[in-house]
Amino acid sequence: MASPSSSANVMLAIFEKKTVSLDLYRPLRNYIVFNYSEREAQNLEDDLQTIKQYRSEIERVPADSLPARRDMLQNYYKALCAVESRFPISPDNDHINSVYFTWYDTFKIKQKAVQQNIHLEKAAVLFNLGAVHSQMGLSLDRSAVEGRRQASHSFIAAAGAFAFLRDNVAMKASMGTSTTVDMSVECAGMLERLMLAQAQECVFENTIAKGSTPGVCAKISRQVGIYYEEALAALNVAPLTYHFDKGWLAHVQLKAALFYAEACYRYGMELHEKEEIAEEIARLKSGISALSEAKKTSSKGAAQQLLDAINKLDANLNQNLARAVKENDRVYLMRVPQASSLPPLPAFAMVKPMPMNDVLDASKEKMFASLVPDNSAKALSRYTEMVDDVIRAQAERLQQGSELARVKLKEMDLPDSILALEGNLTLPMALKEDVDAVQICGGPAGLEAELQQLNDLKRVNQELLIQTEELLQKEATEDAQFRSQFGTRWTRPQSSTLTKNLQDRLNRFAGNLKQAAESDTRIERSVRDHAALMSILDRRPIESALPTLARPIMSLDANEDAIAGALKQSLRQLEGLGAQRAGLEDMLKEMKRKDDILPKLMTSTGSHEDLFRKEIAKYDHICEEISKNLEAQEQLLLQIQAQNVDFASTFNLEDYKASRERTYKQIEAAISKYQEIKENINEGLKFYVTLQDAITNVKQQGSDFVMTRNMQCREMMDDVQRQMSGLSFQENKGSNGYNYPSAPQSHQVPRSNPQPPADPANIPNAVRPPAPTYQPPHQPAIPGYTQNPPPYGAPQQQPPPPYNLQAPGPPYPPTQHQQQPPPNHEYGQPAYPGWRGPYYNAPPQQPAPLQQQGSMPRPPYTVPSPYHLPPHQSGYYQQ
Repeated sequence: MASPSSSANVMLAIFEKKTVSLDLYRPLRNYIVFNYSEREAQNLEDDLQTIKQYRSEIERVPADSLPARRDMLQNYYKALCAVESRFPISPDNDHINSVYFTWYDTFKIKQKAVQQNIHLEKAAVLFNLGAVHSQMGLSLDRSAVEGRRQASHSFIAAAGAFAFLRDNVAMKASMGTSTTVDMSVECAGMLERLMLAQAQECVFENTIAKGSTPGVCAKISRQVGIYYEEALAALNVAPLTYHFDKGWLAHVQLKAALFYAEACYRYGMELHEKEEIAEEIARLKSGISALSEAKKTSSKGAAQQLLDAINKLDANLNQNLARAVKENDRVYLMRVPQASSLPPLPAFAMVKPMPMNDVLDASKEKMFASLVPDNSAKALSRYTEMVDDVIRAQAERLQQGSELARVKLKEMDLPDSILALEGNLTLPMALKEDVDAVQICGGPAGLEAELQQLNDLKRVNQELLIQTEELLQKEATEDAQFRSQFGTRWTRPQSSTLTKNLQDRLNRFAGNLKQAAESDTRIERSVRDHAALMSILDRRPIESALPTLARPIMSLDANEDAIAGALKQSLRQLEGLGAQRAGLEDMLKEMKRKDDILPKLMTSTGSHEDLFRKEIAKYDHICEEISKNLEAQEQLLLQIQAQNVDFASTFNLEDYKASRERTYKQIEAAISKYQEIKENINEGLKFYVTLQDAITNVKQQGSDFVMTRNMQCREMMDDVQRQMSGLSFQENKGSNGYNYPSAPQSHQVPRSNPQPPADPANIPNAVRPPAPTYQPPHQPAIPGYTQNPPPYGAPQQQPPPPYNLQAPGPPYPPTQHQQQPPPNHEYGQPAYPGWRGPYYNAPPQQPAPLQQQGSMPRPPYTVPSPYHLPPHQSGYYQQ
């Protein structure tokens, strides 16, 4: 059944079908002698020997190379096509009835099919051709790019062979009681999907090796999973349900789960780069769930290499999920959607079955060419064209009839009005999708929680601002106390001089918070003002908000039920006519598929025209049925039109339509307002998170400043104490005061003056030995603060002020005539960057000088990602 690959990844190959010895030479030669002449048999001796040789090679265990085996199978198939058109093989007395084709089932070797039907032989040859292509795919070295490319081509060819078997021969080979499952239409279709999955898998391996982007890898991987899922679906239904062993089912199911999870993993990387953390978390969870479910149900019988690949991928998924959850909890605070609400993963098919029509075309086959006159071949082609013309014309009539019925019903608003009367209300598809999107996000009722989150973030920013101001105020108060106590001896700069830049920035932050609070108030007011409008979106299901088509309050003759019942009955009849048309079209196609008059052409002695008229007449009764169907539909539509007039008048249909349209518009307006408010809230959340980072940075600078001032205070106090004690008179003679900032100097007290210094307990903050003047610690540059701040009080360029505010003003984006800052800029932007809507049309503000602008702190997702793609090979299949 299957042959394991020697490469890193396990794949499946198909074994060839087995047969028994069969002599085609003697029966075919006897037929030629009997129906033509001995001389004709002698002339065709080479062709007869070729057929004999082909059949003998089919019976032997393959010993040649796989390409040679492939070529032999293709040649034998074309030879069988030539035999089919010239030698009637069947149980009939005047046919070749001594030939019995016998073939064993590949997957259940004890089952066999025996038929006097050349289509069985052709089907078996096609099956073996697909099997040989699959073996060629597995025989190639897929550790290199070229090997994977050639393997993919072989699997594509195998898929083409099985598709050709399914579409052209499998049905004919299954006629009769002696059949095998492996050559059924269902099995051929399943094998086609399996081969496409393995071909796409080779493409995926090459894509990984080339280092393609995660998005491209995700699309190709998803298509691999889709092909495996289609093969698995075929394996789980009759007649294949119990025909394959558990190893097959386990392999296909695990591969389907593996590549779905692989697509989630790669797509998650792309989402990570786009900062769409909520969807990334949902995708990763979905992939982990798929792997877990597959391992529970299909781990038995699977190759260990495949299980190892699944376990490795599962570990990577969990690692990325943990990181994404951590970042979302700390930074983004996004709401993670349900996996069921996500759109399907994008997929991109890189492979399709190889067209085998040209490869297996026997039209140019010269074998036994002398047995069929040219006029017979031309006659067959002409008859085929006649049949095609009949089917094309009738198919067009059927399609026009269905389209006419659809348009007429649409004009009469049917069957929607009948459904409305029965309470089965529906929204237009586009509107329904918009409502579902709103309800998935929590609907209008969920806005309160988001407003609370907005208020919480605002409160956190206000508290940070107050803490920073109190920190600086406390230091300024202590400095003032010392200055008052020591007078001119206290020579260091005043705190207000050194903290002016920090205070200005805090004032600007306070202004931003005030303006943002006003915006929050407008949002809250908008939520309250439009609560009644948006409340319709909380209706579940939303169809319950639609008006109902009610019965009239007063009725003179009480015939409403009769009118509605008659209209519904007519609609059911119309639906039946549509189903009948579909059946008639299928009957035409099936009749054409089975219509083979070549044996009759070869044995006919009369006029071909007479034979054509007789054969084409087989389609007349279907054409008549089509005409009757279309005539009945025409009469029925006239009847429905009259009944609908009565129905509309009785149930006041026009008022209902007007009411329904008003409801549609109300829902559309509610959706528009909800989306507007939702967008504003999201912009507010982004603003507060950004501002919190800026205030935190200023708070840290304030803390560093206070620490430095404390150390300088202790040093200066030591000097002042010595001055007051007379111990430093000579040392400080001629000095105009304390040189700020100065490097620390050692001061020695003369032993001849052992007067103790003043009690440190009486002097604030004089409890520790001198410390060196504060030097700002070296910090790595971060966006928004590109260099270390200059010493406080130094006459250097101050750091750029946040949000570019020159004077208090609304924290909203500049008008269109102003230059919009780039996405990643310093905290020199307005509050609520990028807000839109009527709440934020505040007056513009003047931008700060260019030298004061910087770049905003880069969002966390712009740092080098912890999600690393493998450099070349995916690594999941390494042994």
